[in-house]
Amino acid sequence: MVLLLHKSQSLAVCLWLTLNYLGKSSVDQQRSFMSAEVGSSVTLHCSYGTEAARYYWYKQSLGQKLQIISISYKFDKSGTFHDEFKDNPRFAVETNDGKSQLNIFDLKLSDTGTYFCASGISFVFEFGEGVTVSVNNPVLENTSWIRQSESGTVQTGSSVTLNCTVQTGSCGGEHSVYWFRHSGESHPGLIYTHGGSSDQCEKSLNTQTHTCMYDLPIRNLSKSHAGTYYCAVTSCGQVLFGNGTKLDVEGEAVSLSLVYFLSGALIFTIMLSLLLAFTLHKMHKRNSCQTSEFNGRILCHPATIAGDLHYAAVNVNQLSRPRRHRKSTETECVYSAI
Repeated sequence: MVLLLHKSQSLAVCLWLTLNYLGKSSVDQQRSFMSAEVGSSVTLHCSYGTEAARYYWYKQSLGQKLQIISISYKFDKSGTFHDEFKDNPRFAVETNDGKSQLNIFDLKLSDTGTYFCASGISFVFEFGEGVTVSVNNPVLENTSWIRQSESGTVQTGSSVTLNCTVQTGSCGGEHSVYWFRHSGESHPGLIYTHGGSSDQCEKSLNTQTHTCMYDLPIRNLSKSHAGTYYCAVTSCGQVLFGNGTKLDVEGEAVSLSLVYFLSGALIFTIMLSLLLAFTLHKMHKRNSCQTSEFNGRILCHPATIAGDLHYAAVNVNQLSRPRRHRKSTETECVYSAI
């Protein structure tokens, strides 16, 4: 019993420590976007809390999984590099007093991606918000570009098609196209990928350039579709980013079929109301009885006389009178209507 109680207490303490660490943010890396040219250098910064014991740097290329760059311990200033970053003089990590910076020298087009720093203690890992680095080649900028649709406002329930036009210069080959949506404070999220096809591309014989067009249809729009949509294309060893298309969704669009249905329902309701009113009027007129006195008579509708008229026989006892008065005597009948 004592051993079981001791294990329960240990489990509770571990759970409390885990929740306590999860409730605190030990990584400070501001989300940002950096643009640099080929051959230049960049320095990425990250701060860690005092609880962190291990420091990590990761890279995520467009459409790829996370790649670990380096692991540093609290009192390790240089860190250990892994995979393709191992023994690569272009990458260097400096860690000191809870701060770490990643230096990338002699940038190449393949260095384009999002770089995350992370901390680890026990089995709890926490990531920073990430810094996106876009490496551009000035030589290719004159012949390579990407253009997107204009921003606009659409109605709820409608449909829209976003366009992405890409020119990649004299470099041919297949493209990989990615669509991202950025809304509010969240990171841009990947919503669609298209690659391995050049059916939508045309080659200009005069300028030796390749121009491709890609569409992103969005149907039955709702408020959740609002945001800025970015088109990114990987081609010729570089990644081209569009300027983005901002899509605002507002109002409630009423379809024509709904309008027709409501109009028909309104007309049917009006006709039914008129029919019911006419029927009630006829029933009221048939069952009502108008009583008026004219020359001491009761005027009733023929349909009601049969059921409401009662007859009473009256016996008249006449006194014996002389014979000459008998002819002038008339029998009187009384009708009573109830």
